[in-house]
Amino acid sequence: MSPRTPGADLPDHPDWLWRNPEPKRSYDVVIVGGGGHGLATAHYLAKNHGITNVAVLEKGWLAGGNMARNTTIIRSNYLWDESAGIYEHALKLWEGLAEELDYPILFSQRGVLNLAHSLQDVRDSVRRVEANRLNGVDAEWLDADGVKEVCPIVNISQDVRYPVLGATYQPRAGIAKHDYVAWGLARSADAAGIDIIQNCEVTGLDVVGNRVVGVQTNRGPIAAGKVALCSAGHTSVLAAMAGIELPVQSHPLQALVSELLEPVHPTVVMSNAVHVYVSQAHKGELVMGAGIDAYNSYTQRGAFHIIEEQMSAALELFPVFARAHVLRTWGGIVDVSPDASPIIGLSPVDNLYLNCGWGTGGFKATPGVGSVYAHTIAHDTPHPLNAPFSLDRFTTGALVDEHGAAAVAH
Repeated sequence: MSPRTPGADLPDHPDWLWRNPEPKRSYDVVIVGGGGHGLATAHYLAKNHGITNVAVLEKGWLAGGNMARNTTIIRSNYLWDESAGIYEHALKLWEGLAEELDYPILFSQRGVLNLAHSLQDVRDSVRRVEANRLNGVDAEWLDADGVKEVCPIVNISQDVRYPVLGATYQPRAGIAKHDYVAWGLARSADAAGIDIIQNCEVTGLDVVGNRVVGVQTNRGPIAAGKVALCSAGHTSVLAAMAGIELPVQSHPLQALVSELLEPVHPTVVMSNAVHVYVSQAHKGELVMGAGIDAYNSYTQRGAFHIIEEQMSAALELFPVFARAHVLRTWGGIVDVSPDASPIIGLSPVDNLYLNCGWGTGGFKATPGVGSVYAHTIAHDTPHPLNAPFSLDRFTTGALVDEHGAAAVAH
């Protein structure tokens, strides 16, 4: 019997996998945000660049923000070259991440179906499939019968409001256990000597002569050679402390799970038209989500009508779920940029770095953005994969418009 990897079966927060040190007075790099992106950045700073005098500051508990609240879908079938590049880079890292971390992440490559319900959906979907193939991303176009073959419980009747005409299919896509991902990254970073400091909220940024020199926290000031922001929906608040106004808006994003069920849903199904996406987690619960709440907010909850509408949408696609019970709902805070693409790179303030604007799709990019963001911090210049996602694209007009591929929260 193979030895059990530490923490593999733990339902609780295994904080014994990393130290809980007191913050030092100074670090070479301070990462603000102890979620997936912050931990991945710390991991790759140590692994790829040998930078270990690093602190990861988390205002609550480790990975308790969006990392704990997302629906764990991983895919790379984005339309534009720039998006496909960074997400495919992430997907390739996902495929070897468990071995890299020596920690189970339960990455299940069960495939993702993006349904088409109208002739325009079909045209757009086929276009995206061909664009994916040109970029070396695995992609297929399936007709309705092909969809039924991949996911037998999908309703492909033509006598419904939005009949299924077909779908794009990415076989290498799938889901992973988000808690295990965070714990594995934290364990790796801690083993390299990086300090992970929980319950340490950043209350201010120290800027001298257009250069960031440290942070103010509820546990005292910390000097820093470089400061990297990784706090999702709160990044705009932090950037404002340095006088930077970011073109992002923060919205609640809700999700829910059902009671535990026997295995019934073999893949991930997403639909823009009825606006729902559904997968079945490793334990057996159905995991569902839909779009963001329309209003701006920093609350980790949302309006009830969003849940009601996604339940209705789920039953259109999956009548077999009619008797399932909702176990719980929750929300996170997502930061949405004008072109539905992230902002990763340098800021107008020297030695202050930005990673935000991921909207509803940050989890799937976790290892990819960690590696390119670490490169950006280490070399003070963007990696080729994140160079197109600079802040100045909103003044030059070189947008990466992914509203189509990112139209459903996922």
